[in-house]
Amino acid sequence: MREAIRDAGRAWLHLAVGAAISVLCCLMAAVALFTAFLTLTVIGAGVLPESVLLLRRLAGWERRRTAEWTGRPVPEAYLPLEGPLPARVRTAVADPGTRRDLLWAAVQILHGIVLWCATLPLLVVAFLVDGVWTGLAGRPAVTLPLVGRLADRAAALSRELLTPVPSAARDAALAARIEQLTATRAGAVAAHGAELRRIERDLHDGAQARLVALSMRIGLARRAYDSDPAAARKLLDDAQEQAEEALAELRHVVRGIHPPILTDRGLTGAVRALAASSGLEVEVTVTGLAEGPDAEGHRAPAAVEAAAYFAVAEALTNAAKHGGTDRASVLLRRERAGLHVRVRDEGGGGAEEAERAAGAGGGGSGLLGLRRRVAALDGTVLLTSPLGGPTVIEVELPCVW
Repeated sequence: MREAIRDAGRAWLHLAVGAAISVLCCLMAAVALFTAFLTLTVIGAGVLPESVLLLRRLAGWERRRTAEWTGRPVPEAYLPLEGPLPARVRTAVADPGTRRDLLWAAVQILHGIVLWCATLPLLVVAFLVDGVWTGLAGRPAVTLPLVGRLADRAAALSRELLTPVPSAARDAALAARIEQLTATRAGAVAAHGAELRRIERDLHDGAQARLVALSMRIGLARRAYDSDPAAARKLLDDAQEQAEEALAELRHVVRGIHPPILTDRGLTGAVRALAASSGLEVEVTVTGLAEGPDAEGHRAPAAVEAAAYFAVAEALTNAAKHGGTDRASVLLRRERAGLHVRVRDEGGGGAEEAERAAGAGGGGSGLLGLRRRVAALDGTVLLTSPLGGPTVIEVELPCVW
């Protein structure tokens, strides 16, 4: 009897909240009429998107209630209300999700109140009947479970009315995809601009300055060649050193654009070289990727390999500089849909807070550049770095093998 009363009370509460939502739907109907009038007069067209957002919140509340009652989520699919006012008004009017929400609100006005009112006499009858039938005769409750069935009915109707039609779900998914691609394109453009500025700075401050000094040394050596051959020879020796330094600077810039080692040794060889030169004790594990540059059918596209290489380089650099550890591990794994990269170090962690601080302060962040580079390839970066460690960076890069 206690279990039946508890279930009936939970169902009655669900129906009571549904009745409250019905009252809110009545108010929403008045808001909808007022909004329609203002929109027709054009003066209050800006009220329409805000009213639609209010209706979406009310429908979202009902979706959550229905999901809690049934144990199954109720999907939602809306077109984003963004852009200038005319575009937002057109989206609000054309969105199929808005029409389904309006239909649900119209039905809920009567359905929710009727079901709740039906429970009141039902509860009275249930306590009289089940009080004798269950409490005295020890039989299972007969009338109290009917309250739960009414709640099931209310949840089933809400699910049916609030579940988006397939076309609306596709449109919403397409809109979300467009929004994601817009954001990743902006990030890729920003990353490309930052990369160009870095290359220009490196060339200007490094190789260009050394080439200017080299030209001056050679000019001085030409003037001194007839009068002081020893001094000219010394100047030429200095010029040769500066030429070698300029070549080293140019190689450094080229490695920042696309490391030649990727072409020469492939991703696995390049990562092993990174691990050997990182100053850490790094364990490299490779699954499904062949060694060497000529492993046909086992190499990812060049852009994917470059993104994976720079991700490992950034992670190992951060571990060596800030991790406070001498051990790390790198995993490269070929998957059906792409390339999986994971770098783990046993340091003190805190990289998540450092990344948030860099983003809030507007400062540079190698991790931010890494995210932009990976997002440009439609990949994802997952950073886990609690205080005390360990720090794990996982990169998923989709590609066709």
